[in-house]
Amino acid sequence: MSGRLPSATRDWLTGPGLTRLWEGVRKRLESNGVQATGSLRLTAMNAQERNDLSLLLGKPVTGTTVTVRLDMLDARLRASAAGLGLRQTLEELGPPLTDRRAARVDATARREQVWSSLTSSLDASPLADQEWPRQWYELLRRAGVPRGVTPDAAIWTLQQAVQVLTALLGPKGSERNGTRGRGELAAMTTGSAHGLDDGTWLARLVQRGVALAHDTEFPDDAAGRRALWRLVSVTPDEVSSTVLTYGLRPDGEGWRERALRERAEHHAEAHLTPRDLHSLQLQLPAGTLIHICENPRVVEAAADAACVQPLVCTSGSAATVVLTLLDALAATGCRFAYHGDFDWPGITLANRVIRRYEALPWRMGTADYEHLAARSQAEGIPQLALDGEPVNADWDPDLAPAMTALGVALHEEATLDLLVADLSRQT
Repeated sequence: MSGRLPSATRDWLTGPGLTRLWEGVRKRLESNGVQATGSLRLTAMNAQERNDLSLLLGKPVTGTTVTVRLDMLDARLRASAAGLGLRQTLEELGPPLTDRRAARVDATARREQVWSSLTSSLDASPLADQEWPRQWYELLRRAGVPRGVTPDAAIWTLQQAVQVLTALLGPKGSERNGTRGRGELAAMTTGSAHGLDDGTWLARLVQRGVALAHDTEFPDDAAGRRALWRLVSVTPDEVSSTVLTYGLRPDGEGWRERALRERAEHHAEAHLTPRDLHSLQLQLPAGTLIHICENPRVVEAAADAACVQPLVCTSGSAATVVLTLLDALAATGCRFAYHGDFDWPGITLANRVIRRYEALPWRMGTADYEHLAARSQAEGIPQLALDGEPVNADWDPDLAPAMTALGVALHEEATLDLLVADLSRQT
């Protein structure tokens, strides 16, 4: 109950002379099971603290250091105008006490419940006789529950993972013919078509199980995770993300290869999905130079100018579908030349692409930057401030200092005429 302390008593107990006492006593009680046992040592006490503690304990406190026995303090409070024990007095003064020892025991028990629940779910599932679920359990237990996931949410998610893995790898799953979409599988097993979206804890749990069941390494990229889904006849979304291309003329007589060549002949851009890349035979003559740009406007300008050089656009940060295409082209012996924005994110992306594919910098040198900056200023084009932390360019150590000195960001549109001229040249 609240309000049990007389107001005059409360006012005196909450005075500055006893503040440190109550703070120390509160910490001690919360750490020892909320029992009035043990003692508290106070040091460097001032005159008011010594005076108030003397009145509270009923005996003089003369030194600057004193040890207060909590059981005696408890008895003194009960016999005083407060009329309450130490624990009740602290709760009256507020806030409520927390039994941290009990909370730790409870948290440990709740964590243990997560794994005992998973054990029960696996034992009751059709997966119980297989070897990999035991490895899966040990792997998950070592990794632990992600930060921020409550025990109840963890139990629910792990049970869903067992249900999904049973649908994929249990007897009925192995008897099923044909493929199904990941959204379809998610809706059937979790009630939500997005329940198995890439990056969710549930998706990772299921993918770990699939990898163990097929004795394969867990992939660290999106392409590898899609391949993992295919091992259990599940097709992830392979049509919503695309890579923008222009002028690709692959060999081969399949309709996809012919369609790409026809679009190239008509100077039309092409958007390729992961599904396209999975089926295309991207065989180009060895040594073919593929230009890479960052902004779609370059592709549009190249198509308008009927350029003859092949071009791939990263559309910003180079999503997985972009890298999948470039990887496939690199595997056929293609060479690459890269151009991007003259800002720090642009340099970061350029470093990434140039390192991965040993690409040539394409109009990305210090002289190119300084020329463009001077030209844009002479033409009265508003200057875009260069923000963020500088990034060194792998291919030109003088570029970052030059950009820092001028402080101007230049996007690819500022170089458009020069890029189109390069793309128009026959090799």
